Amino acid sequence: MKPGVNVGMKGAAWSRPLRVLWVTRIFPNRVEPLSCAFQRQQLAALSRRCAVEVLAAIPYHPGVSLLGERTRPGRLVAVPARDEIDGVPVVHARAPYLPGAGRVLAPVNAPLYLAGLLPYVPGLRGRFDVVLGAWLYPDACAAALLARMLGLPYAVKAHGTDVNVVARWRSVRPLVGSALRSAAYSIGVSRPMVEALAALGAPKERAVLVRNGVDRALFRPADRRAARRELGLPARGRIVTFVGHVSREKGIHELLRAFEALGTDGGEPVHLVIVGDGPERAAIEQAAVRRERAPAGLREERGQIIAVGARPLSAVARHLAATDLLTLPSWAEGTPNVVLEALSAARPVVATRVGGIPDVVTPGRTGLLVPPRDAGALGRALREALARAWDEQAFAEAAPPSWEESAEALRRLLARAAFGDDGRAAA
Repeated sequence: MKPGVNVGMKGAAWSRPLRVLWVTRIFPNRVEPLSCAFQRQQLAALSRRCAVEVLAAIPYHPGVSLLGERTRPGRLVAVPARDEIDGVPVVHARAPYLPGAGRVLAPVNAPLYLAGLLPYVPGLRGRFDVVLGAWLYPDACAAALLARMLGLPYAVKAHGTDVNVVARWRSVRPLVGSALRSAAYSIGVSRPMVEALAALGAPKERAVLVRNGVDRALFRPADRRAARRELGLPARGRIVTFVGHVSREKGIHELLRAFEALGTDGGEPVHLVIVGDGPERAAIEQAAVRRERAPAGLREERGQIIAVGARPLSAVARHLAATDLLTLPSWAEGTPNVVLEALSAARPVVATRVGGIPDVVTPGRTGLLVPPRDAGALGRALREALARAWDEQAFAEAAPPSWEESAEALRRLLARAAFGDDGRAAA
């Protein structure tokens, strides 16, 4: 049975599940089923405790259907208006936006986003206790206005780039600040992010930490050799794995330069496995081809670059089991879930010292941290990490919460947002 919230009404107490309207444009759908796995997992866990419905915005502009498969909005035309994901009802609102708005015209997209939600307002009235805007701009800003129309409290949940990059644009900062000041709670997934939310305008006493979780049934210490055999990866040598969006901002080019200079590990080859897709995938494939064209002896000594593309969460777990370490040389981050998943799988992490990563990776115990955009430092850290003997007990002590624990913390917070002191009965 889902935990209820106790609400006084005319002197009588009654109990029912908390009703949450989750508003976001960062959510998987039938066209992009592998996107935003962290949102999907937390929401699925929350739905086992609450009655949740997702209002997931799909970007739209006139003539978008004529673009076909050439653009993301064109591909998303195929997303149904209503769907169900992991048992959670999802409404896909078409939200107008200004393509290529950039920093200067970015404020236009918040009211356009809200305009896409307005047709749903009559059908939403009286059905929810609280609104959660997940992603800071423009999602949370539009969710704040929607909540006011519905006469509901709202909370704001931030994840990373929305706080560390977009919300800092001078053009949108006043809109973000207004949404944060009026929110019942502003939620960050790391301590640095909570501090950033307060700096952007959230009252400090209402800027709170709710850590993301991991699926511990998937991400756990496992036999490395067996995972390699299952995935068809080289049995000989060491493996460095990257998981994420294959883009410049994720440090892909620094990673390629660092790997090129890495050489061997104690005479054994070092392989680089890239799990993910994105605009820089061609650069990965070209680097892999150059390696393949090397003389046989040199190729075997230096190792391969293996691009496997985007994979479902279960396959990501097997890749982390197969690897010797995870690397994530991003320029900016929140608290990437793949880092938490690597720690849960007892694999060291070599990553950049950005966002919430230093909050979860302890240098020398569970990984190594380097400055962003520094291929030389990244290469040295990779070499050092491969040469170290890592203590599994350190990973056990650093293990992140499960998604069930994360969702329960979020539920308690939303119950307090909805019912104040009465909500503590649900906490």
